Amino acid sequence: MNEAHIFDGDVSVGHKLRAFRQHGTEAGFLMTRVAAELQDRLAVVEKRFDRAAALHCLTDAAAAALREDGRAGKIIRVEQHPSLLGGGGDRIVSGLEQVPFATASLDLIVSLLTLHETNDTPGLLTQIRRSLRPDGLFLGAMAGGNTLAELRESLLAAEAELVGGAHPRVIPFADVRDIGGLLQRAGFALPVTDCDSYTVRYDSMFDLMHDLRAMGAGNFLAKRSRRPARREMFLRAAQIYAERFSDSDGRIRATFSIVWMSGWAPHESQPKPLKPGSAQVSLAKVLGKKLSEE
Repeated sequence: MNEAHIFDGDVSVGHKLRAFRQHGTEAGFLMTRVAAELQDRLAVVEKRFDRAAALHCLTDAAAAALREDGRAGKIIRVEQHPSLLGGGGDRIVSGLEQVPFATASLDLIVSLLTLHETNDTPGLLTQIRRSLRPDGLFLGAMAGGNTLAELRESLLAAEAELVGGAHPRVIPFADVRDIGGLLQRAGFALPVTDCDSYTVRYDSMFDLMHDLRAMGAGNFLAKRSRRPARREMFLRAAQIYAERFSDSDGRIRATFSIVWMSGWAPHESQPKPLKPGSAQVSLAKVLGKKLSEE
């Protein structure tokens, strides 16, 4: 494995396939919520999309949102493994960091809840932008910033307390400001990022971990510890979690931060920022007028 890689892609796919076989959509609440938000965000875009792709969205939820929206013509699902695709419709099997489309061949690309698992996110965003036709739209959602911050803190504290050191057991997530910079770096016009945060409550840390396994969200860090964690460590982590992050009824809180991003393939019809010095009225004059009126 490449030393620069943060994530082990083979392990990640294995987690998802096992979750799909054992749990189906048992823990699909987060994807359902994000797919509904995708539909809401698309609703404000006054445009039809002749050819669209749901890129590595894990389930049919994103493609279903596009079908329900009704403005996408051909919808193509892309996943890492045939078992994630199901039956029916246009389907392609492709690696997580590959966009299997020709340059300027799509009008819309959506990606839900997998971009945070990529080793070369800037490269993948560049591939997405190149695959869009001029004035094509990209809409994506990925786990960010504070996702599972409570679980990360509790596991690190418990392991440090018991063995005097700790291994990372929750993958790192990017900050919303960093994602905006990556969109610009990839060449998107009019890039926008924002963050939604959801709090999900559980009876215990072990119930949360059950849902994470059912989502296929196990530890797939390339430099993860290969030694099984001691049972005592998880029991102590559950205690710490309850002490630090529980409500008055004893239930614990788990944070899921979702970073939304959008960007357009450049086109001459899009608004462009004014060149420095080209404004006809100075900001000082505008502010001065406003202050004098107050």
